[in-house]
Amino acid sequence: MSQPVIAPAGVQALQVLTVLFGAPLVSGATSKVEALMQGRRGPRVLQPYYDLAKLFRKETVVPEGASWVFLAGPVVAFSSYLTVPLLIPVLTSYGLPLGYMGDILGGGMLLALGSFATALAASDSGAPYAQLGASRAMAFSALAEPTLLFVFFVVAMLTSTDLPYALAATVRSTSEAVRPSHVLVAAAFFLVVLADTGRIPVEAHAGTLELGMVDEARTLEHSGAPFALIKWGSALKQLVLYTIFINVFVAPWGLASSGKATDVVAAVFSLLGKALLLGVVFAVIDNSFSKLRLFKVTEFLAAAFLLACLGVVVFYLGGA
Repeated sequence: MSQPVIAPAGVQALQVLTVLFGAPLVSGATSKVEALMQGRRGPRVLQPYYDLAKLFRKETVVPEGASWVFLAGPVVAFSSYLTVPLLIPVLTSYGLPLGYMGDILGGGMLLALGSFATALAASDSGAPYAQLGASRAMAFSALAEPTLLFVFFVVAMLTSTDLPYALAATVRSTSEAVRPSHVLVAAAFFLVVLADTGRIPVEAHAGTLELGMVDEARTLEHSGAPFALIKWGSALKQLVLYTIFINVFVAPWGLASSGKATDVVAAVFSLLGKALLLGVVFAVIDNSFSKLRLFKVTEFLAAAFLLACLGVVVFYLGGA
């Protein structure tokens, strides 16, 4: 008896749905592991789903003087993060109908657009702490984005293309993953993901002290459904970055090579399993070091930029 086959358009929709509904699970599991490492009971693994359901039922309050940008920002950010799974290999090793409508640089621009929209909404609220968090977030992004450009530049040189599916295929079929330039840019991307997901051991992103708040400060004035979209979008961005790191740079295995239902379902569990494992690694890193001062974030991102630059130098010196 032949197995049912899912059409390419259906697989592509399933990629988006996997990231959409799997993102809170990865965030919840990571938070649970982090709490256990700190000797706390911690929230339930499924707590992010309950929090989102509660926020969608709450009333939306708009600060006095805020414009339409305040409400549009979370929607734009959420939509940007949800578009990236159309461009990257989430479940399949072969290209899908919309998989070639943008390259890896386009995916990076969509992620940057989401962060910019969130920061713009925070600034539009007029609240001093929200504006402070937005300013800090944009300052750190200005340091991280050059690193990503160098990473994507090396990727394009190694594979003669900047399509995520092509890089993943190259890593699977050759010894690409052990080439010095690839290792260097993968390490640089790893550090950038640590920064973007708030897992740097610095008193900053998830802190609630005014002197160190970044991500928490940007959402202080939001409530109701817009706040739910921001929280959900943050989890989406985290899983998207995990997926790019795992399925493009490091371990592009466990992907479905055909549209058979069993292969696609197995790829869903493979992705979530690898993302959960990576989340545990990040939680261990975050809790293994004492918290540093806020300005150390620039030094951390400078180290990532240096690794990316070294990747370019190694490639041109012939040690690709």
